[in-house]
Amino acid sequence: MKIRKLETFCTPFVGFVRVTTDSGEQGWGQVSTYNADITCEILHRQVAPYALGSDALDHSDTLLKINEKEHKFPGSYLRRATTGLDTALWDMRGKLAGKPVVELLGGTPGKIRAYASSMKRDITPEAERDRFLKLRDEKGFTAFKWRVGAETGRDQDEWPGRTEAIVPLVARALGDGIDKLVDGNSCYSPKRAIEVGRLLEDEGIGHFEEPCPYWEFDQTREVREALKIDVAGGEQDCEFTAWKTMIDSHVVDIVQPDVMYLGGINRTLAVCRMAEAAGLPVTPHAANLGLVTMCTMHLLRAIPNAGKYLEFSIEGLDYYPWQDGLFLGDPYRIEDGHAIVTDAPGWGVEINPEWLYCSQYKASEWQG
Repeated sequence: MKIRKLETFCTPFVGFVRVTTDSGEQGWGQVSTYNADITCEILHRQVAPYALGSDALDHSDTLLKINEKEHKFPGSYLRRATTGLDTALWDMRGKLAGKPVVELLGGTPGKIRAYASSMKRDITPEAERDRFLKLRDEKGFTAFKWRVGAETGRDQDEWPGRTEAIVPLVARALGDGIDKLVDGNSCYSPKRAIEVGRLLEDEGIGHFEEPCPYWEFDQTREVREALKIDVAGGEQDCEFTAWKTMIDSHVVDIVQPDVMYLGGINRTLAVCRMAEAAGLPVTPHAANLGLVTMCTMHLLRAIPNAGKYLEFSIEGLDYYPWQDGLFLGDPYRIEDGHAIVTDAPGWGVEINPEWLYCSQYKASEWQG
């Protein structure tokens, strides 16, 4: 079975990919969010030439060939584009077999514990506390993550004193029996990160994500070695060389690959295996309700070193207006703090035809 056609449907924020085989089988995937229109163009120019006419049932060698042939273009955009191919082929294989992707990966459908993940910094500590308590009571979440510092903030807070205010206020309001996580988004120098980390330890917070500039591995390791709580990172890293260095040097306690940034399920599984060999858990980055969270749900139900929970964005259309109308139905319902991987074939979601109709379209087709 060969790949006959690759189609993209995109906006600047989201790009869906449909793969069609020479026998008419189809599957849906997604390139990574943000500048998705650029990423879709890269898919047609730098991914499709090697994918069209290749084996649709085993694309591991095709991914290697793309890497080899496009060796002058390592990095984020190529990986984000390759994700569209990879995730569409997994969906197609699931539909062909009549199984959810999780079963193809060796796992089973079912519930997965989620943590409510806040993306906001322009929110007061009091407002963050109040919406967390509401989600705890209404949706049953038993884990929450919020933001400290400023994104790549060079030791500056979003506004003076916000971190010192929000950490104890939210942590104490949530109380015992709740897992608490914070994200620094590459804000701090090691010295300041350790200071903040001590505050987190004092308030019972167990997860400190990306405390230092993510590309400065030595800085992050210094923080990890100084603190008792888990230091996590890796969401931005898309090349295996970086992952090998991070894991072999024990830069973090928890690895956080992003399926969409990294290049898809195949490449994410490779990182999961690296982490497993080093005895490290995997808690992937999944910061929006595009296809990334669904892919991550299937992954976590299958890998042996899955972390304690799934990242689940709590931001609605006020923060992510582009999420409006992506899928039919409600694939992301939360029950008692858990998301649900169903037994529906493939990813188990249906792209909204009205959204597709309004998107920018392009196709590449095999002439063989």
